[in-house]
Amino acid sequence: MWGNIPSCLGDMTSLREVYLDSNNFIASIPSSLWKLKDIKRFNLSSHFFNGSLSLEVGNIKAALLLDLSRNHISGNIPSTLGGLQKLIQLSLAHNRIEGSIPETFGELINLETLDLSYNNMSGVIPKSLEALKQLDSFNVSFNKLHGEVLSGGPFVHPPYQSFMSNEGLCGNPQKHVPSCPLYSKNRSNSKKRRMIWIVVASSVIFVIGLASAIVFVLIRRRGKTINDEDAWLPEVAPQRISYYELQRATHGFDGNNLLGSGRFGSVYEGTLADGMIVVVKVFNVQLECTFQIFDRECEILRNIRHRNLTNIISSCCNLDFKALILEYMPNESLDKLLYSRDYCLAIIQRLNIMVDVASAFEYLQHAYSVPVIHCDLKPSNVLLDNDMVGHVTDFGIAKLLTKEESIAHTTTFATIGYIAPEYGFEGLISKRSDVYSYGIMLQETVTEKRPNDEMFSGDLNLRSYVHNSLPDELDQIIDADLLTLDEQNLCQKLQCVSSIMELAMNCTSNIPVERMKMTDVLATLKKIKQKLSSCY
Repeated sequence: MWGNIPSCLGDMTSLREVYLDSNNFIASIPSSLWKLKDIKRFNLSSHFFNGSLSLEVGNIKAALLLDLSRNHISGNIPSTLGGLQKLIQLSLAHNRIEGSIPETFGELINLETLDLSYNNMSGVIPKSLEALKQLDSFNVSFNKLHGEVLSGGPFVHPPYQSFMSNEGLCGNPQKHVPSCPLYSKNRSNSKKRRMIWIVVASSVIFVIGLASAIVFVLIRRRGKTINDEDAWLPEVAPQRISYYELQRATHGFDGNNLLGSGRFGSVYEGTLADGMIVVVKVFNVQLECTFQIFDRECEILRNIRHRNLTNIISSCCNLDFKALILEYMPNESLDKLLYSRDYCLAIIQRLNIMVDVASAFEYLQHAYSVPVIHCDLKPSNVLLDNDMVGHVTDFGIAKLLTKEESIAHTTTFATIGYIAPEYGFEGLISKRSDVYSYGIMLQETVTEKRPNDEMFSGDLNLRSYVHNSLPDELDQIIDADLLTLDEQNLCQKLQCVSSIMELAMNCTSNIPVERMKMTDVLATLKKIKQKLSSCY
């Protein structure tokens, strides 16, 4: 959709939600829209809006969500935004915003998500933000901020990616920023300190230069030269990790450190020199497609950021070795926990994980600048952190759709049983093909039956197995450990499980256009979760 947003939209006084994302609106955002005082959710992301934000944006006091990301908005952030105290999510990422973060943001007491990444913002991170007790997702990466990274309130353990590519930031080295210099309260000695710093810096530069020269000579003597293909990928992450560090971290890629292996490589657990536990994904360079798969996963993981997606820490790449260093997930995968003899996932835990996965895919399909098609969604590609939060991983065969594309053609590498019919037979992928895989995984999570189980043959598959049980025989096919006959509110809980399976049926229609959109899947699943939670 091209053109301008009609200014008369601001006259619709009863409007509660506006979702006009991912179109091609131009010019500036009409100031009349800020008259919608009862608006709850406002999404105008992924357009070509320019100009600065009006002070009148502070009029939408009832707003819970405001997403203006991926536009060409410039100027400063209005301090009046701090008056939107009901706001839960605020994203101004991927714009051309300048100036500093307003101190008034510390008044957004209900804020859970704040994304200001990929702008031209300067100044310091306001100390007032430490008062935001609900904040669990904060991102100011790729700006020009300086000063000390906050360490109180929600900033005790934020991921270091939240601050990357701000050269002026300093603070705790665990956040991958340099330590802040210690300044004396007596400013009369400032010139002396400055001279000391200059001498120290000069000495360090000299030592580094000398060491680099020695290393270069040694490498030349050993007949090893570095070419373009050996180069690191600094755009993936700022931290550089060598092959030899990875060898030490994984004890020489020992089998005891092996977490799993597949067609395109192996995955190891490792401990870096600073004590950080990581996952090292080593690609099989003997395969012709490895370089393409490695590059694609790097491209996708370095750009996408969401609490339910795996974080990339760094990469290691040369002619005969390619690896990604990823965030470690202590509770392994959904697949391992579903079929573990030592652990049983409760129904509410399984539902929480599936909400996490749906949230990730809503972001990939509707909130990211171009749709990302995962192409291989299954329980083994859903990892669980220390708090049992689900994170989608493995983007090796993922595809990026252009704005003009809704369907693409690709080679089928995905896992049999989870593949949408049009993907398996014709190699056609779309947002709806990932929705199909999600629906199959939803059925598996409740029944604890793999779609490629040997019990399924002929016309019987996991989908028909579930379909035949609805609505009256559901208790015969769900995981026996999920619900017991003597527990309280059994009928209400079974009704919730039935709703989950109905949702899964709507995700796995053989006809792509009949499948639900992931935004609707997430909304429906959250309602079921709320109803199920009230039963406990």
